[in-house]
Amino acid sequence: MKAITVEPLVADTARFEEIPEPALHEGSVLVEAIAVGVCGTDVEIVHGAYGWAPRGEKRLVLGHESLGRVLDPGPGGSLKEGDLVVGIVRRPDPVPCPNCAVGEWDMCRNGLYTERGIKEIHGFMSERWRIEPEYAMKVAPSLGILGVLLEPTTVVVKAWEQVLAVGHRAFWQPETALVTGAGPIGLLAALIGKQHGLEVHVLDRFETGSKPALVRALGATYHTGTIAGIGFEPDVIVECTGASEVISQALSSIAAGGVVCLTGVGSGGRAVSAPGMASLAAAAVLKNNVVVGTVNANKRHWYRAGQVLAHADPGWLASLITRREPADRFMHALERQPDDIKTIVQFADV
Repeated sequence: MKAITVEPLVADTARFEEIPEPALHEGSVLVEAIAVGVCGTDVEIVHGAYGWAPRGEKRLVLGHESLGRVLDPGPGGSLKEGDLVVGIVRRPDPVPCPNCAVGEWDMCRNGLYTERGIKEIHGFMSERWRIEPEYAMKVAPSLGILGVLLEPTTVVVKAWEQVLAVGHRAFWQPETALVTGAGPIGLLAALIGKQHGLEVHVLDRFETGSKPALVRALGATYHTGTIAGIGFEPDVIVECTGASEVISQALSSIAAGGVVCLTGVGSGGRAVSAPGMASLAAAAVLKNNVVVGTVNANKRHWYRAGQVLAHADPGWLASLITRREPADRFMHALERQPDDIKTIVQFADV
């Protein structure tokens, strides 16, 4: 079979090549790949920024945003041939740390976790892949190709869970939320904010294109410019850009008692000076603000992400998938185009 592989930490080594069929030890469930979402993590791995091959191997199969069709469900379990499934990305560390021991591998304390397509386990960008039944999440047939959005949705499901858990450390009635960045994570964060009944605003740098229309179709408000320019202090800010200047604006613009949730991992930028940081810290103290970082998701979030997608307008969700590339053109999928939101590599039809 063929797969998209890379030699981690070595730039420009990605290729679509023949590899052996997935081994049984990788999981008793055999899956035919339908589609795999492309995100910044994949781009960075291809560029040699990071990534780890399985132990004893030189190359890593890419891809962690999966959608597939069960070919062989293996012995027992609830899956059957033809079911649509996605694969959970992270696996708990073998020690395990206290969090991994209770199934919260997204909160791993010692960093010994592994991740499909990123760290020490092959990913999903292959014509067929195997998975352990407990890490295969069944997707409602009605979602079809939209099931490929499940993994990015888990990230913001967890983000909102963290926001609400922290916010309710005291009496709190949030009314307004700002999402910074209108990529797939930002738009899905806005979707969940609307599902929670909040007045949602989205800030991005594009003045035209599909993003403003998608935000308005949610019943949210689209902004460009600065956070201060939106004209109010949000109760919640979900930061999805990773840009240092936007982060500092968020910290200085959050309402008293509000929560800033950081989901974006950027490449730095203009640093906040020490005096500036002291001012931001003083404001956070005096306004009882909280800043929380969040990454990855555990099985609870995968289940809830399925509920989020099931309650969303399928036409709106479909608009998030702006480009589909066949597997042999995967390098084109990595090249970001101006109006891209979510690009997928498609291996087969649903």
